Amino acid sequence: MLKSTSGLRAFASVFLFITCCTTASLAQVVVAGMQSEYLKNPIGIDTRNPRLSWYLADPRQNSLQSSYRIIVDTDSSAVAEGRGNVWNTGRVESDSTLIVYKGQPLRPFTKYFWKVEITDRDKQTSAGIASFETGMMEMKNWQGAWISDSEDRNRQPAPYFRKTFMTSKKIRSARAYIAVAGLYELYINGEKIGNHRLDPMYTRFDRRTLYLTYDVTPQLQSGKNAIGVLLGNGWYNHQSTAVWDFHKAPWRNRPAFCLDLRVTYEDGTVEIIKSGKDWKTALSPIIFNSIYTAEHYDARLEKQGWNTPEYADSAWGHVIYRQAPSTNIVAQVMHPIRNVEEIPAKSVQKFSDSNYVFDLGRNIAGVSKITIKGAPGTVIRLKHAERVYPNGHADISNIEMHYRPTDDKDPFQTDIYILSGKGEETFMPHFDYKGFQYVELNSTTPVVVNKESLVGYFMHSDVPPVGHINSSNPLIDKLWSATNHSYLSNLFGYPTDCPQREKNGWTGDAQIAIETGLYSFDGITIYEKWLADHRDEQQPNGVLPAIIPTAGWGYEWANGPDWTSTIAIIPWNIYLFYGDKKLLSDCYDNIKRYVDHIDLISPTGITTWGLGDWVPVKSVTPVELTSTCYYYADALILSNAAKILGNTADYGKYLALSVKIKNAFNDKYLNKETGIYGDGVQTALSCPLYWGLVPDEFKSKVAANLAKRVEADLFHLDVGLLGQKAILNALSENGYADIAYKVASQKTYPSWGWWIENGATTLYENWKIDAASDISLNHIMFGEIGAWMYKGLGGIKPDPLQPGFKNVLLAPHFVEGLDHFEAIHEGPHGKITSSWTRKGKKVNYTVIIPANSTATIVLPVVAGLKPYLDGKVVEGERMSTGSGTYEFSWK
Repeated sequence: MLKSTSGLRAFASVFLFITCCTTASLAQVVVAGMQSEYLKNPIGIDTRNPRLSWYLADPRQNSLQSSYRIIVDTDSSAVAEGRGNVWNTGRVESDSTLIVYKGQPLRPFTKYFWKVEITDRDKQTSAGIASFETGMMEMKNWQGAWISDSEDRNRQPAPYFRKTFMTSKKIRSARAYIAVAGLYELYINGEKIGNHRLDPMYTRFDRRTLYLTYDVTPQLQSGKNAIGVLLGNGWYNHQSTAVWDFHKAPWRNRPAFCLDLRVTYEDGTVEIIKSGKDWKTALSPIIFNSIYTAEHYDARLEKQGWNTPEYADSAWGHVIYRQAPSTNIVAQVMHPIRNVEEIPAKSVQKFSDSNYVFDLGRNIAGVSKITIKGAPGTVIRLKHAERVYPNGHADISNIEMHYRPTDDKDPFQTDIYILSGKGEETFMPHFDYKGFQYVELNSTTPVVVNKESLVGYFMHSDVPPVGHINSSNPLIDKLWSATNHSYLSNLFGYPTDCPQREKNGWTGDAQIAIETGLYSFDGITIYEKWLADHRDEQQPNGVLPAIIPTAGWGYEWANGPDWTSTIAIIPWNIYLFYGDKKLLSDCYDNIKRYVDHIDLISPTGITTWGLGDWVPVKSVTPVELTSTCYYYADALILSNAAKILGNTADYGKYLALSVKIKNAFNDKYLNKETGIYGDGVQTALSCPLYWGLVPDEFKSKVAANLAKRVEADLFHLDVGLLGQKAILNALSENGYADIAYKVASQKTYPSWGWWIENGATTLYENWKIDAASDISLNHIMFGEIGAWMYKGLGGIKPDPLQPGFKNVLLAPHFVEGLDHFEAIHEGPHGKITSSWTRKGKKVNYTVIIPANSTATIVLPVVAGLKPYLDGKVVEGERMSTGSGTYEFSWK
């Protein structure tokens, strides 16, 4: 009943329900997926009105929630018994499963339990219990001081910090709150706290600083304890030089931190151990660290036990006070970066006793870990590359082109490890990540390694998977996998373009990939954080930079509607996929300022501001054409948002603006006699179709022209970044799904399949695979094909009138050349399945709609066959259903 692509999450919710509740024992429905702020039982949240959500697990047809009651209290027993003094909604007749807390004001440092009781269509009751815990809530609640070891931002070794303290009473609970300018690892009594990597997430540090909360109760002991903190540079103190000038960031300084360790004893008293002048500091064995390039580590400098109570720190120095990096320190409430997957080396090639090349067999973002023995002082260099030269050595010429080193002491993507000589040693960098498949080892003295000596770790924001694709065509399955791997390789607390050469939050890449990401992964926490970065970066006149966050680069080049429409497109897609209007509301004024700015500089309705159809195959479409399409989309999103948020005046104003843009665009670019836009190339025809600028009476003619253009191009792509977002959708949504599939499944140049046929495990930056430069082998910008599989083959789409898949739109395409296709997406209400199989001339189609949802199904026309459901012919091309499983057949 609860089998899904996020089975662990579903199991955890069901387990919580079973252990906490008995009211549903006689009912078929189970309350599942309980979350607060889109996380399971989070601790350290700051929001005063957290969003509480759940879904119903009920396989019965037409299953609905008829009412709910939410109870919130700090007493778990009271909540379990149905009592709550903090908030009790009473019985609410509603099928909503996303509710904003509106009870008593939440107190900081407090754990709240919440119970939802629902009644189903048969008036039977089910329930579940979950929790959330507040953090600081306000800046004034911090007691620790901001401390560092230096004001010298050019100082290279990473600093250690430590403090010891005594506990004499029995501990009930303990929480560590830590805010950092830079990166950190936190230790208590020698144990690393948590399994996160690269915390806190990258922000505009002088405008917003993130802190994290940890439950450290198990790590504390009676008597003497020790806290240890290791700081890294991250994006805060960028010491490497590249074209984006991050080393000139206005916030740049030596890393610093503030920490409160809040210990609550069984007698109810609270003690706070905080950062201050009583801490001590020393330099660590990390002699250099750069989020952009690599990490250098001298194992001879290790201080064994530095983070334990017994360590003698009399030789350590004193800390200094530092000003907080910003006046806006807020909780980091999002899925963290982790080492998600360990990947053993597939092979190792030996060139000499001091030179080896390891091959992981696939391209990843992350780090490598080496286990090695050698003489003390031996220097090991580990160069990480996406490809190798014909002679087998690592080739980084495709990814170092934007690096501008000032000397040879910071080689790109090359970790440097100096052996201590004390037996077998293991090294994995603490404060960086790379994009690579190959690792070349060079040592100053001979070493012996084998294939097992090195492993890779695939690192990314650990967002839960919520989608799955499988088909009868292995190429389609490989493309879906490669798209996901590129998407995840470029998710590090913000969406990036590539994990090696840049690591920049390119807005164009992110708006292209938003649907691809949301169909396959539960990414709302990442996008809500990143849109806060947008709000931090937006200029008063509405202008946004092309990369976000930025140290200042990108306000004058590469931005414009085709790129920085992220401010509108991403909140709109979050609304469609989650049915949650909070991000639209949070960004509403920012979208207005952005659209108003374009209106100011483009009073005719046509805009030339933008970068254009980046990296086209051969045909170049005018920037004016593509940017005006995005301008129209922004204005339309803004008018829709105004309507949703109840702003009637703005709704009318921006709807009129969208009509003005559409009319001006068609007056300039549409040949009404031929039904051709511009020069009639693929991008020029597909973008107006996809973004909705084609008048209804011309859609069929324009779509036919697009199909003819694609046929003339031998069913191969002739598009760049913007055209590939539009082309498959424009074809499949306008009667040419078979042609879209022909394009998607091509195996020769130029096509996505051409990459796969040539060994790609991720998506590339350029259609050409022999490009001498500018060819990252792990980019997401051409990743729309991943979303199109869900939409154009499985036919799964959210309904703008009932978002969050409250009503599922299903319009599958049984394309020629494909005998089976299945798309699964787990939305806010549960698992949606659209699966079809062709057997000879007959087609069977299975639909699964989750409880508390409905569906509108557009049944494909199959020549000479009629659709049947439950042995009866289905009349008409469109039907509505409730939840449940439906088996259609064409015969």
